Amino acid sequence: MPAMLFSPLTLRSLTVPGRVWVSPMCQYSCRPSEPGFVTDWHLAHLVSFAVGGAPLVMTEATAVTRDGRISPWDAGLWEDQQVRAWQRVVDQVHRVGSAIGVQLSHAGRKGSSFAPFHDEHGTVPGDRGGWQTVGPGPLPFGSYDAPRGLSTEQVSEVVRAFGRAARRAVTAGFDLVEIHAAHGYLLHEFLSPLVNDRADRYGGTEENRARLLLEVVDEVRAVVPDRMPVLVRLSATDWSEQVPGGVEGDLQRTVDVARALADRGVDLIDVSSGGNVASPQIPVGPGYQTRFAERVRSSVDVPVSTVGMITAPRQAEHVLRVGQADVVMLARAALADPHWWHRAAHQFGHDLPWPPQYRRIIDRHVF
Repeated sequence: MPAMLFSPLTLRSLTVPGRVWVSPMCQYSCRPSEPGFVTDWHLAHLVSFAVGGAPLVMTEATAVTRDGRISPWDAGLWEDQQVRAWQRVVDQVHRVGSAIGVQLSHAGRKGSSFAPFHDEHGTVPGDRGGWQTVGPGPLPFGSYDAPRGLSTEQVSEVVRAFGRAARRAVTAGFDLVEIHAAHGYLLHEFLSPLVNDRADRYGGTEENRARLLLEVVDEVRAVVPDRMPVLVRLSATDWSEQVPGGVEGDLQRTVDVARALADRGVDLIDVSSGGNVASPQIPVGPGYQTRFAERVRSSVDVPVSTVGMITAPRQAEHVLRVGQADVVMLARAALADPHWWHRAAHQFGHDLPWPPQYRRIIDRHVF
């Protein structure tokens, strides 16, 4: 029986020849002197996975506004000049033979932070390149500085910023766009009753808390070509008992949002978890998030992906074969072995071509 790892998946006009994709991974490697512009590091990082056989590579969270970055070292698409830097990466990934998608994001109250490998932690001061963060209201994340609550008009401007960034993504040549509504960043903050205590049309009820995300989806779907897939990443739960129903209540709210996204033309729901609680108690283990993806998949009529401690090819094959997800996203496993896909192909007897530069010297028995 052919391995599902290498079976194609078609989203609109894009057919991806495999079901294990590279998950977004922040690199915190833009130069402060050129904020938002990707560098040679991003080129090498992303192209390495394409060379290794990944059928689709996702970029790191890419800010739609300057103050939407997670850190001063994050990538962006908030100005036209950044398109050319991304085109260089996109073109090279395409030359190797892989598809590439961009994850559009706004960090909200978790922005202006130090990179995780920096000696300091928390909020970067303004005199060192930081900025005033924003959120649904003034509630801070952990020990970070308090954000400024967005006005209704400023919320609308966020929607427009996602649309402008999506247009730039099309110009840069990306194959798909993913909207980041997970991990405690702005769109997820609005979704969460832990963070969003607004009393206007963007808060107070589940419908109102989902409004910003749905408006962003409508804006992006309206400005990208109909042939282009639009994905959304959701956190299935924040792992907190402080919300109604705890984890299971969170999961049901995620299912409800996923249904609304499917109705609006979203082509795949990318299911992760966590982000709005500073020190959550998470029962981490192999495939610990797959049950969330399986629940969403059983409730919506669009493909679903999963991520989190899926490392071995046979483990990924199991996830796909039993129907827990349609796509597996790899992060740490791909970093540890950028040729993960060739190793998997060897294990399953699948003929996955090497780039011509490698083909004549690679002995498949090295695996």
